[in-house]
Amino acid sequence: MTSFDKKLPWHIPLIFALTFVIHYLDRNAISFALPQMASELHWSDQQLGQYGQYLLGAFFLTYGVSQVLLAGIAERFGAKRSLVIVILGFSCVSMAMGPLGGSLAALIGLRLVLGLAESVHVPMMGVITARLFPSEVRARANSTWNVGIVIATAVGSLITVPVMAAYGWRASFVIIGAAGLIIALPLVLIFVRDGGVAAKSQRRSENKFRKNPDYWLYVFCGVLNAFCGFGILGWLPTYFVRAKGIDFNALGWPLTLVFSAGIVGTLAIAWLGDKWKRRVLLSSVGFALAALVLYQAILAQSLNAMVALFALAVFCQSAFQAQEHATVQKLANDADVGAATGTYNGISLIFGGVIGSVVPGAIVSATGNFDSALLAIVAAAALAAVAMGLLSWRMREISHRETRP
Repeated sequence: MTSFDKKLPWHIPLIFALTFVIHYLDRNAISFALPQMASELHWSDQQLGQYGQYLLGAFFLTYGVSQVLLAGIAERFGAKRSLVIVILGFSCVSMAMGPLGGSLAALIGLRLVLGLAESVHVPMMGVITARLFPSEVRARANSTWNVGIVIATAVGSLITVPVMAAYGWRASFVIIGAAGLIIALPLVLIFVRDGGVAAKSQRRSENKFRKNPDYWLYVFCGVLNAFCGFGILGWLPTYFVRAKGIDFNALGWPLTLVFSAGIVGTLAIAWLGDKWKRRVLLSSVGFALAALVLYQAILAQSLNAMVALFALAVFCQSAFQAQEHATVQKLANDADVGAATGTYNGISLIFGGVIGSVVPGAIVSATGNFDSALLAIVAAAALAAVAMGLLSWRMREISHRETRP
């Protein structure tokens, strides 16, 4: 890290990462709860697929739609103030899952509200990052907080599974929600600054990013990435238990190893993206390798081989996550970052997140076969590799060297 880099407020992305960890534990705890719910309620694999798709998909529906509609408004209201409201909202809703989540209908309703509460978290973190960090280090700055997704998943298996095993799934939601109020909220209030209001220091683009075809091609790639990522995140715990016969209480270390690979991949490949100025091309290669390795993971018979291959697949796919928000900010020319990020993230999650939750569940419901559901993720990763390769060529990463990201 150069002396210039050291002068930048790197503590802010680190704080964002912690808030994102808690945010993600809130939303992803339902994935760990599904096997326990199925056992307690005597759901068959088909029923688990049907009910699970509703619980997983409900969050992404409101989460995605709200980002598209509210991100620009939240940016104008104030990025830091919006983050404070987000943390208050998702913490309270998570805590309500315990006492109020007594039926499938109530759980679906709370998941819908949770999606609304968390919706502008990512766009506002992107706004503040774009204002405080120059483009030369943007991939590292964004990936520092974006890696909170995989940290939460890795840590979540070590925290949530033992809590659920000892006290039941409701207690885990209350604990995570309280962590948002006790830890995340004070850190944002005291140590985060938003870098000022963009409208006062630069000309507004009037959402010119919406007229850029490369932006929409990247949104399509984001949909495919969300389908792959949330398909794995949402269904891998259940896949290990129901398809591979792993005891629920032993899920901790396999899931931790798998998703820890995403932490290493995100940070390492973000550094390469800033260094090589080939962010989209790196993402394309990562998707291609992820599709190949994930297919081999499905075929694996031993637990060690299966865990190692899933971990390698997650590492390869993290190439996209490492460059994700830096690429969105570049395509938006650093103007209207909140709206550009909200539109991108919202559409990606509306289609990729919801479909990534629903399609695997629907396949399991129809066939009773979890391997078939994961093969759909393999196909989506392969298509993403092709689409990202096309975008890399359009952005002249393949034929011409960029002078600046």
